[in-house]
Amino acid sequence: MLPNKSRGEFARNPRKDSEGLSESPDFEFEYADTDKWAAELSELYSYTEGPEFALNRKCFEVEFRAHVPDEKWTELDAEQHRAHAMRLLDGLEVTAREKRLKVARAILYMAQGMFADCGSEAEVQHWMRYNIFLLLDVGTFSALVELLNMEIDNSAACSSAVRKPAISLADSTDLRVLLNIMYLMVETIQQDDPTDRPEWKIIRETFRAELGSPLFNNEPISVMLFSMVTKFCSGHAPHFPMKKVLLLLWKSILFTLGGFEQLQNIKVHKREELALPPLPEDSIRVIRSMRAASPPASASDLIEQQQKRARREHKALIKQDNLDAFNEKDPYKPDDSRDDDEDNDDNDNSIEAETFPLERDEVMPLPIPHLPAERVSLPKGLPWAPKVREKDIENFLESSRSKFIGYTLRNDTDTVVGLPRPIHESIKTLKQHKYVSIAEIQITKEEEYQKTPLSVGEEEVEMSSTELLYQGILPSLPQYMIALLKILLAAAPTSKAKTDSINILADVLPEEMPTTVLQSMKLGVDVNRHKEIIVKAISAILLLLLKHFKLNHVYQFEYMAQHLVFANCIPLILKFFNQNIMSYITAKNSISVLDFPYCVVHELPELTAESLEAGDNNQFCWRNLFSCINLLRILNKLTKWKHSRTMMLVVFKSAPILKRALKVKQAMMQLYVLKLLKVQTKYLGRQWRKSNMKTMSAIYQKVRHRLNDDWAYGNDLDARPWDFQAEECALRTNIERFNSRRYDKSHSNPDFLPVDNCLQSVLGQRVDLPEDFQMNYDLWLEREVFSKPISWEELLQ
Repeated sequence: MLPNKSRGEFARNPRKDSEGLSESPDFEFEYADTDKWAAELSELYSYTEGPEFALNRKCFEVEFRAHVPDEKWTELDAEQHRAHAMRLLDGLEVTAREKRLKVARAILYMAQGMFADCGSEAEVQHWMRYNIFLLLDVGTFSALVELLNMEIDNSAACSSAVRKPAISLADSTDLRVLLNIMYLMVETIQQDDPTDRPEWKIIRETFRAELGSPLFNNEPISVMLFSMVTKFCSGHAPHFPMKKVLLLLWKSILFTLGGFEQLQNIKVHKREELALPPLPEDSIRVIRSMRAASPPASASDLIEQQQKRARREHKALIKQDNLDAFNEKDPYKPDDSRDDDEDNDDNDNSIEAETFPLERDEVMPLPIPHLPAERVSLPKGLPWAPKVREKDIENFLESSRSKFIGYTLRNDTDTVVGLPRPIHESIKTLKQHKYVSIAEIQITKEEEYQKTPLSVGEEEVEMSSTELLYQGILPSLPQYMIALLKILLAAAPTSKAKTDSINILADVLPEEMPTTVLQSMKLGVDVNRHKEIIVKAISAILLLLLKHFKLNHVYQFEYMAQHLVFANCIPLILKFFNQNIMSYITAKNSISVLDFPYCVVHELPELTAESLEAGDNNQFCWRNLFSCINLLRILNKLTKWKHSRTMMLVVFKSAPILKRALKVKQAMMQLYVLKLLKVQTKYLGRQWRKSNMKTMSAIYQKVRHRLNDDWAYGNDLDARPWDFQAEECALRTNIERFNSRRYDKSHSNPDFLPVDNCLQSVLGQRVDLPEDFQMNYDLWLEREVFSKPISWEELLQ
């Protein structure tokens, strides 16, 4: 990281932001499931909601003083705490809306940590944790879910909001209070603290199981929140506070299904169950140990460097040709004494700077700056172990046999008779690195269930939280995906305000619009922050669901991924990245003195236009970098091994957009950008590869190698234009068969239903005959039995 570089310096230098070469430092960013707990709490509230903290406190104190006139909450014992929590819970059941709202605000103040009795943020967080476990223990969460259901079905509030020309915070008061309490409970309880009491750990695990089970309205809580999202997007409930709904949905999914560490553990466990070899490495650890590469230079940077050098040479009255200049600035010799500050700035990130082909002779190489000894750590090898698929080995053997012998053997990877010894060695190496994924096993098993349902028998489906969630969202999954992408589009910084786009600012705009410049600036920061948090929540929701569904069953993942593709997710993400990504990642849309819990513990300083413009001193915005990485990972998930979708990346001209994103010097983000460039390199043509050799080199250094994968030059079969529509149709057919077999029991094939062959049980079954048959039973016997001759010989044969 460069010394003395604050985040403020990025915002005040737009040229260097947009080009992002010389001044961009390495971002000290560690990717995780969530940001720090305090940051996640503060993002729940918009700055417009600030006055409501005091209102919550007032509602609690009115209730509390009626029963405990003299003592503070922090001075009472556990029994008194529990008794008051039970009294508040009873108050939620009153019919009067106003009274119920006051009680809900009192409960919210408890969940916010009794900040009036606390002197520090740590103390507030301590009492938050204590109070929330207490509230959960007395049954508050179930009561809140019932109240939330009532508010969702409140047709009067919905019709009133639809008729209003402008919706503000006041229209969603009841919903916001309920969602605030529920979010604080989920977010606090999911934080695993080693100092927790044993009974709290039991409560925590019970709560996790309940959240993921269909206990609330016979569906998991996440399904109820998804229905809120679709209702909001359909225009029937424009007053829903969508940011809070999405944050609660994200944290519910994260808590019930597990984060990235749990995903890795589940993957290891599943591979053991299927008797597959262990993973070659822990991907999380490998990515964390990576270092960012210097971004490629843009044309303007190269021209500017030439001009600076020409000016310096002119001042010194030095007249030399290019060869002398090269000798003077030989990158393999020690730097000369003219290395001033300006030189260092120019050269800091230009070690790998790319030049255009015509400029390679004119542009002088730059000196390599001296790096501190502790930072020079040369990698011993490539970061990833190479992988090979069974299909790759088959293709290699088939081409070798047809080349050397002139015959082919389908589905045979063992017979090597007649092939030269180097081919034997190649096959041995390929088999050493063969990787069988869980998805391949699942697809093979599904084919068996479809082909031979009787001999394979009934499938035993483990009712995990992921399985329960998939069953819950399966009937409306396409609508849920469209709704999430609609909101993501409305929140993207590149989106223009259109009349038909949905209004996502209902829970941030105040009743009275600002009248002063300071208020307008504050609201502007609040609106931008609000949009960033929505993008963060949606990107995390989509990524978590894709990863968990892929582990649970690959066709669950493919079903969700295909509907995302059909809803134009790929161009939407590319549109998101088609902006000044450095300025987005270094944006300062936060006012730290107004963040919870700082704002309720400390005396607030007077805000000025200058302090709002300066922002905080962070080098980058954690949530924006997190969102960008998540969106890149989603794009990778959607396009991996899908040539039709890879061609969409090419058609939408994603290469220059992705290349600009490489200017962000963060290893994990660069890795996923390079992966997306790697899959389309073979389609971009020779000229692109020729002028982007540094990018090609970075792909080689950082992305996993697939042996025999000719990703750079496109000489394999996959580079040919296929009927890509057929590929998607075949996948869709397999998904529909899977969903029909496993979840649609009403349309099961009658030929495969079990048959009762026992004579006694068949004759013993009660058959309800119609009334007209019973009335004419004698007539039926005469006509069908007695009057017809029976050939007993034929019957006995």
